[in-house]
Amino acid sequence: MKWLLQFYCLFSCLSGCFPVMAVEPDMLLKARFVARFVQLTEWPPPPPAQFRYCVAGNTPLLQALQQTKLYSSQGEPLQIEPIEQPIQALTCQLLILSLDQHAELSRWQQQLMRTPVLVITDNSEAFHSLAVIGLITEPDGISFRINYSLAQQRGLKLSSQLLKLAREVI
Repeated sequence: MKWLLQFYCLFSCLSGCFPVMAVEPDMLLKARFVARFVQLTEWPPPPPAQFRYCVAGNTPLLQALQQTKLYSSQGEPLQIEPIEQPIQALTCQLLILSLDQHAELSRWQQQLMRTPVLVITDNSEAFHSLAVIGLITEPDGISFRINYSLAQQRGLKLSSQLLKLAREVI
């Protein structure tokens, strides 16, 4: 019994020594928005064997997505992967892109031009060049805007509910 108490004390001390990766509330809220966007979007056939979330450039949002239990509209758990190259995004159904260098955005834009990938970003330039949904951080919370013509070009069908909730549809 004494060893159990010692183990508990040691474990309690050690657990306080290692910082737990705290995720900002804004990032958790963005992760929940992303989960909802997936439920309100329809991809062209054929359906993928496994739905893939990909994240490029935004580690805090990746951590928030990993902490949020995410499921597809069919109730299947979602695979979340960090990626670094545009070619890797071709097998993703959803790409969260948080890059701000113009040259990098151009490379991603060329690769994703007509692919059925739902690209979501929190960067204004990325939204205008290649994203379907742009997340906007405002003083009173998070909102989003939609590039509807780009969604149509990519063969994505956004629900009317999603379009109504958007701050702006272009």
